[in-house]
Amino acid sequence: MTSKQRVLTSLSFREPDRVPIDYWGTPETTRMLVKHFAVDTYEALLQKLDVDLRIIPGPKYVGPELTKHPDGSREDYWGVPRVEKTYGEGPKRGTYHEVTRFPLGHMTTVQEIDRHRWPTPDWFDYSDIAAQCAQFPDKAVVSVGDRLDRTALLKPAMYLRGTEQIFLDLVENPAIAEAVFEHIAAFYLEHNRRIFEAASGKLDIFMMGDDFGMQHGLLCSYDTWKRFFAPGLRRYIALPKRYGLKVMHHSCGAIRPIIADLIDMGLDILNPIQPGCVGMDPHELKRDFGKPLAFHGSINIQQTLPFGTIADVRAEVRDRMAALAPGGGFLICTAHNIQVDTPLPNILALFDAYHEFGRYPIARG
Repeated sequence: MTSKQRVLTSLSFREPDRVPIDYWGTPETTRMLVKHFAVDTYEALLQKLDVDLRIIPGPKYVGPELTKHPDGSREDYWGVPRVEKTYGEGPKRGTYHEVTRFPLGHMTTVQEIDRHRWPTPDWFDYSDIAAQCAQFPDKAVVSVGDRLDRTALLKPAMYLRGTEQIFLDLVENPAIAEAVFEHIAAFYLEHNRRIFEAASGKLDIFMMGDDFGMQHGLLCSYDTWKRFFAPGLRRYIALPKRYGLKVMHHSCGAIRPIIADLIDMGLDILNPIQPGCVGMDPHELKRDFGKPLAFHGSINIQQTLPFGTIADVRAEVRDRMAALAPGGGFLICTAHNIQVDTPLPNILALFDAYHEFGRYPIARG
């Protein structure tokens, strides 16, 4: 059974030979694993780990030159400047990119929002999308549309307007919030349409993502989410479905209150199943939402993987397989990127356990 067959079988709620495997890690973690396995490329690492999915890079940016600032920050095509920051020390040192200014943060009218230089799909070259997909004929091929922040509504709005301000807008300036979301959605819908057209049927999964949860609940009330975010998400999901793709949505946090809505919109796969959050117990999610909804993720990167023992890691993998794998509809992965301070033995134990406990028929309990 090829990786593509394995993934698509599982997403059809049938049991393949084993549970499909995915890998998410920070660049620093990836470099550590590349060194450990003595391989030369990221692709070679994925092969070593028996990863069944491949994310394509997507279209090439060919638009206006992106502005660089004296503080070292560089604007992305939304006009949001970021500067590289470091954290940790020695082998546990990592980097991330921090927003230095919110380009829409000072605006007080919809007219000002409309005058912002919004990105256009014309700034991208889609001509090699099919070739990118063709590199992986036996893998499940995934498009995220935009590796910067995935297809989203809230996340780019937070970068453009500022986290505090966009949440205030939902209450105090709803017209501004709606204008920002509409500009974002207009870009992504056409951007993704061009990707799907260019792929010529070679894509399997479209992944979008917006973080609507925190550890104990939603970031806003359910009614607010339903008003401001549900309509755009429905449009996002409907488009790839017209091209025959499976749709995966990423949202960290305690998002159980909106799962039924996502299913109603046509969502196929929910990621990442953050297990330490209220209402996100994998056993309960499978019982209540499994088929028509498949799950991706579920391995705890907040506690078990960085701070647990090898035995803890193995026990968690076995539990997740028992909870989510029976009947198909499960792609196992960590609940977000494996961080650089995660012990290497735990990572190796994780992938060994994927194989040991992930072969069908799955042992229950």
